Amino acid sequence: MRLHQKIACALLIVCAAVFTACGASGKLKDGTYTESSVGHNGKVTLETVIKDGKIADIKTVESSETKGLGQAAVDLLCRAMTENNSIQVDTLTGATISSNCVKRIMQETVKKAGASDKTIASMAAVTLRPAAEKTSYEYDIVVIGAGGAGLTAAITAKQGGASVVVLEKNGFAGGNTMVSGGGLNVAGSDLQQKKGITDSVEKFAEDTLKGGDNKNDPVLVGIMARNSVAAYNWLRDDIGVPFMQERVQQFGGHSVPRACVPVGNSGYTITEALVKKCEALGIDIFYETKAVKLLKENDAVTGVEAENGGKTVSFAAKKGVVLATGGFGANVAMRVEYNPAYGSEYKTTCIQAAQGDGIVMAQAAGAKLVDMGYIQVYPTCNPKTGIISYVANSRFDGAVLVNKEGKRFVNEGGRRDVISQAILSQTDKCAYLVWGSEIESVGKMTQIHAKEFEQLKATNLLVQADTLEDAAKAAGIDAAALAAEITEFNSFVDGKKDPKFQKTGAFRKIAEGPFYIETVTPSTHHTMGGVAIDAHTRVQSVSGGAIKRLFAAGEVVGGIHGTNRLGGNAITDIIVFGRIAGSEALKD
Repeated sequence: MRLHQKIACALLIVCAAVFTACGASGKLKDGTYTESSVGHNGKVTLETVIKDGKIADIKTVESSETKGLGQAAVDLLCRAMTENNSIQVDTLTGATISSNCVKRIMQETVKKAGASDKTIASMAAVTLRPAAEKTSYEYDIVVIGAGGAGLTAAITAKQGGASVVVLEKNGFAGGNTMVSGGGLNVAGSDLQQKKGITDSVEKFAEDTLKGGDNKNDPVLVGIMARNSVAAYNWLRDDIGVPFMQERVQQFGGHSVPRACVPVGNSGYTITEALVKKCEALGIDIFYETKAVKLLKENDAVTGVEAENGGKTVSFAAKKGVVLATGGFGANVAMRVEYNPAYGSEYKTTCIQAAQGDGIVMAQAAGAKLVDMGYIQVYPTCNPKTGIISYVANSRFDGAVLVNKEGKRFVNEGGRRDVISQAILSQTDKCAYLVWGSEIESVGKMTQIHAKEFEQLKATNLLVQADTLEDAAKAAGIDAAALAAEITEFNSFVDGKKDPKFQKTGAFRKIAEGPFYIETVTPSTHHTMGGVAIDAHTRVQSVSGGAIKRLFAAGEVVGGIHGTNRLGGNAITDIIVFGRIAGSEALKD
């Protein structure tokens, strides 16, 4: 991999003169300094060691920033500041809040170590991601987007013998895949077989079509289902993604448990492994490089025009371009354009880069769009930040949802869209997820996601108590009503049937403490619409047929999920079609 792609070497000092940390006013005062500030997800605390008047080391003492995203910014900035003895480091594109948090902490740190404002201003300016060295490049295949689909396509193409480049507008790789739970649905996995779970490709396809109200393209759904085992095996054996051996998760809308979950219950486990594979294969990744236009000649896509370091850079594609730019869940204006129901009152689980750039570019190049009005919200998110709560995955182990009045109101194992709409109909447009030790001992969500658990408690979004009554009072729920509701629910478990809401999925009692109650609300999560593709991932034209040498995979594609994507299908989708796109682009 070239110098400008390697993180370890991605530091460029832009300074006309060399200054010491304290310039004319002298060196920093030696010592160990601990300072904190608020990042994207909560408190960040850094410990800085000043030795011989210079920044010798910066360690993260406390942080809840997202791995690979906010935490990537924290790590990169701390490394850059240490290596260059300067706090004048730029922000990491896509992680501005986390970057600025580090800057605030370090500004306070060096001031306590004796630096004046003049000294700080005189420190060398450091750029995390240097600009491209040239204004034009040529590769066999150009991949736009370094999320799960893009990285998968790039690896597949590279392993097929092509020269490959990945263009990523953020300062980090991973996309929305990185901030997902990482579970992928597989019909016939080894993990299902170990647990004696009977499943089939036909049943998987049937569940997916039903979940999308049969608005899905059955051909694409069939491809996803048939290739799910191969996609899982490829991640496990070729990419080296470790999976939880004891857990097969049943997301809402699925008739059987079929989701294989990576260790850590995080998509970061997948994207981290994909990035490492790209590095091992020597795939070039241009960070902070925003694709703005698909270049065409004689009705065929020939390359990509991008913005990098304030200048226009072209990337010629001798064989093809793979569009893997994700959806538009974070673009309020675009959401409203296609479905006015999802305006600014909704927060989002998506990273801010999910702006629909690729869809806009493809449309300008003559691509056909499908299902653009289908937008999904995820039911159990953090009411303050909008991000998915993974502690709330206790729902898949049997936790129930109640309203402020202490009453259940929906099948907790049902479709995401149905649950979300039901929550929004409750008091304060939120719900309360309730579970006890019987459920916690199975999923161990408070342990697997310990940082989030502590953050939720610190922000009063989750309470833990020895008795259900105390938990209800602390959460502001009608305690007597909740007690009666849970007693009734436990009787349903004994009878192995829920006559009230026909609960599907895990069915366990909530009788033993400690008890947990978490406040949750829906956020926009996935956009089912996008460019139309055929079975070979070739992007379809508005005038009919395929646009030559343009392929697409991932959330930028429409037609696979219909009106509503079932949980766990996104990861299966991006790996299956990412691999197809990478191999098909080789054939030109």
